Amino acid sequence: MHLSKTFRIIPFALIAAVFAAVPAFAHFQVLYTPKSALTSDDSSKINLLLVFTHPFEAGHTMNMGEDASGKIHPPKAFGVKHKGDKNDLLAELKPIAFKSLSNDGKGYDLTDFRLKGMGDFVFYVDPGPYFEKSEDSYIQQCAKTIVNRGGAPTDWDKPAGLPVEIVPLDKPYGLWTGNVFRGIVVRKQGEQYVPVPGAEIEVEYLNHAVKGHSFAEKAGVEAPQDAFVTQTILADENGKFTYGIPRAGWWGFCALGAGGELKHEGKPLSLDAVIWVQAHDMK
Repeated sequence: MHLSKTFRIIPFALIAAVFAAVPAFAHFQVLYTPKSALTSDDSSKINLLLVFTHPFEAGHTMNMGEDASGKIHPPKAFGVKHKGDKNDLLAELKPIAFKSLSNDGKGYDLTDFRLKGMGDFVFYVDPGPYFEKSEDSYIQQCAKTIVNRGGAPTDWDKPAGLPVEIVPLDKPYGLWTGNVFRGIVVRKQGEQYVPVPGAEIEVEYLNHAVKGHSFAEKAGVEAPQDAFVTQTILADENGKFTYGIPRAGWWGFCALGAGGELKHEGKPLSLDAVIWVQAHDMK
């Protein structure tokens, strides 16, 4: 959810009334592929899915890059970083309609992309800002998903060049269930990255299987109460955070407003940093 900045200017009584009526769950820019840790025997071709949605609830899916007038803008950047080299893949994205449990939203996919060589492939997207009408503000989530082929690490612990990022301190594709995941929230200043102290980070589990361009109806787990749908943690004064992974699957981490106080088309803009990590059960 992206209500924290708005809280400063909305009367408390109105906030209370809104929250009493409707639970607020987190927006997440999803950058999904089924498997993040590939062996040399796995196919070198993978598919990726880009959607802006509510992953735990398989809830409302937004049209990526939709502005206040309803016009949809393509991502500003999409590509992959491998052994220090970046490959622009923006022209290879294909528009799709993604079906959640409640609606269809416009996103993109990349099909049959060949991973050339071994090591880490850092896929990243800098999407166009999305206008959230209920908050009268824009959301722009720069997201990363890291796929490894063959086991040898190369690029996982380095920034991909996005305006804001979560730089992992643990291999995001090499996590057992029960491990912790640690990261540093950073923003770009000139050619350098600086930490974002005290960053607010929302965490959600991808709770419904992805089947083609839709969520499966059946949930993996049931939340006992709304606070468990979107968990919130805070980074320390150096932008670092730690989260224990309780279940196998994909987990999203979103650092809200990592870009600082920004505006887009005269309205507040929350420039967020997202990373997806995958945990596996030890069998």
